[in-house]
Amino acid sequence: MALQRKPEWLKKKMDPAAIAEMEGMLRSLNLHTVCEGANCPNRGECFKNRTATFMILGDVCTRNCRFCAVCKGRPAPVDPMEPDNIATAAQQLGLRHIVITSVTRDDLPDGGAAHFAECIRALKERMPDSTVEVLIPDFRGSLEALQTVMAALPEIINHNIETVPRLYPAVRPMAQYERSLELLERVKRLGGGIYSKTGIMVGLGETEDEVLAVMDDLIAVGCDILTIGQYLQPSREHIAIAEFVHPDRFEKFRRIGLEKGFKYVASGPFVRSSYNAIEGMKEMMKRP
Repeated sequence: MALQRKPEWLKKKMDPAAIAEMEGMLRSLNLHTVCEGANCPNRGECFKNRTATFMILGDVCTRNCRFCAVCKGRPAPVDPMEPDNIATAAQQLGLRHIVITSVTRDDLPDGGAAHFAECIRALKERMPDSTVEVLIPDFRGSLEALQTVMAALPEIINHNIETVPRLYPAVRPMAQYERSLELLERVKRLGGGIYSKTGIMVGLGETEDEVLAVMDDLIAVGCDILTIGQYLQPSREHIAIAEFVHPDRFEKFRRIGLEKGFKYVASGPFVRSSYNAIEGMKEMMKRP
């Protein structure tokens, strides 16, 4: 099946020079980014602005989500130098808000939670005036793993719901909607002043009512920040796009989300969980 032609509002130019410069720095430190791994349409813009979302625990995922461009298979051993190298890269880039995500590592006993914590601590030590956001996997529902990450005190813990419950078997066959909701609820219940965040994609065949129902579920577990973006099919092997959602509907979702009680909502065709994440952090810092 041929990939669908994008509408005009989903076309964005790349900056080859900026991409090459950032990739050179990352490779020199043996680092990966989700910007590259997930083939993000914003990477040219972000790299030009000298920002990136670090992807730890390698670049091979143990899950088989049908929307994601990250490689699947048998991961390599964890790099013990990664926390220090991320701190070095963050310093070189002068990042004020640092976002770390990972592949899912179901092969590790703690899902990589201790490594997340080491990365957070390295950043806190080297860049005490910057804030840290982590976009974590579900750790197969492990409370202990989540507590390990929370103990390192990131400012934001993000875990993406990704889509509506009905579409989980087709889109995220190895994940569970209820397990992801429980993780977000635990972030708020365990306290510590850490903000919770999640993101969903639209254009996979969900209805508007289903999106609003997900919002209600997220508000019920105290989720602070919501991002909504357009799903883009990485290749013919990935799940097909059902719809290109018009920017006006994204704006409608943003307004409704704020009315329902989210503290910050980013909603638009190019919105991704980590894209312009500093804006959500700024909004949180305005609040008492």
